[in-house]
Amino acid sequence: MKLFASLFFLIIPAIVLAQKHTPLPHGMVYGQKPNITALMKADTLEAFMGKKTRISTTIRGKVTKVLHQKGGWFELDAGSGKTIAAHFKNYDVTIPADLVGRWVIMEGVAQKQFIADDLQHLAGDTVTGKKQHQVKTNDKRRLTFEVKGLFVDQ
Repeated sequence: MKLFASLFFLIIPAIVLAQKHTPLPHGMVYGQKPNITALMKADTLEAFMGKKTRISTTIRGKVTKVLHQKGGWFELDAGSGKTIAAHFKNYDVTIPADLVGRWVIMEGVAQKQFIADDLQHLAGDTVTGKKQHQVKTNDKRRLTFEVKGLFVDQ
């Protein structure tokens, strides 16, 4: 019995430790396959949008954080310390946590965040009086991206 117990405690950890984590393969697609004819970098997206509030585009960027795997909620590096909050249009998509640090190409709709204090008096809960124009907004997170399809590039 001692022999069986000692073999059990020696073999099982060896089997568990021998299992290697397979890396995320290049070319993996989540959602629809993105159209890359008009591809742009994620750090040039905000400048490209100009005064537009929404555009449909394809961007390439580096994933900095996976927030929720179900529904595909993650953050993308937008350069200069800014991030783009991204999520899939289809909630049935599940992305792996290993996506962090990988370069991805994604197609979807980019949108600037709504700030109720930019003199849009009839748009939602606006701030009036002394607090007007003193609302703190997060300049590092001004863009959101609704993803239709994602392709793991590197």
